[in-house]
Amino acid sequence: MFRCNAANKLRSLNLFCHVRNQFHHSATMCSGSDVKLWRSPVSVNYCTAAVKNIFESRNMLQRENIMCLFDVDGTLTAPMKVIEPDIESFLFNELKPKYTLGLIGGSDFKKIAYQMGGSEEVLKKYDYVFAENGLIAYKDGKSIGCQSIQEHMGEETLQTFINFALGYMSQLKLPVKRGTFIEFRTGLINVCPVGRSCSQVEREQFFEYDKEHKIRENFVKALEEKFSDLGLVYSIGGQISFDVFPKGWDKTYCLQYLEKEMFEEIHFFGDKTDPGGNDYQIFTDPRTIGHKVTSPADTVNQLKQLLK
Repeated sequence: MFRCNAANKLRSLNLFCHVRNQFHHSATMCSGSDVKLWRSPVSVNYCTAAVKNIFESRNMLQRENIMCLFDVDGTLTAPMKVIEPDIESFLFNELKPKYTLGLIGGSDFKKIAYQMGGSEEVLKKYDYVFAENGLIAYKDGKSIGCQSIQEHMGEETLQTFINFALGYMSQLKLPVKRGTFIEFRTGLINVCPVGRSCSQVEREQFFEYDKEHKIRENFVKALEEKFSDLGLVYSIGGQISFDVFPKGWDKTYCLQYLEKEMFEEIHFFGDKTDPGGNDYQIFTDPRTIGHKVTSPADTVNQLKQLLK
């Protein structure tokens, strides 16, 4: 695997010797000067080409066996921003030829597609796309799964939850408040105390305010106490909101699709990997190899180390 450079070098040497020995065996079946052929530069070139062909086949196999799975905000893009050209170029020119690529985000598909360059582009470029923690799933551009929180919770319970959340937010005093405090998605509820229609400046202002006053953290505690019997999970992610979904519907939900493919390694890259963050569960899941990143640039730097 690409994490073991010494082992790869040893396998390269063994393969070279194996091919060379095979060539030698064939050569000794000939007579006269032909016996010396295996010692010539021609035989070395032959062996080198054979080993190269073997490793090209191994690389194709490796791509099918190893998955690199990425969070979006803070990992491949700045929060709610479009992916930078240099990041995208590295993913598709350096990484994709060697490894299977996937996206896993808490946002709905429309938002993820916008950040990745459009619906058609994201489905064409990435082998797997998981929106809303994997409750909306695509493989090779085709839908492979969809789950609804409305069906799971029922309308009455859903409205009780939303009414309580709206009531709680009505009592909050923040630097600013805008609109869209509850965003109902297919597989989860997104709760945003400042309102999702806030500007980028207001978003960053709330983020700093929240660090000091723990608005989201205290909000989650109130919901956990009120709805302790519903089996809900609360995941704080990004700068302004948190997600609510049934237990087991965090980002590990997408792993059920990947397990079927029998990947030998699933490398997950995310920034919100601490307890309470929306990458924590999948980052610590034994089925993945977790990589904590601090920015898109850090993601690329860590990938370069893995590619060595």
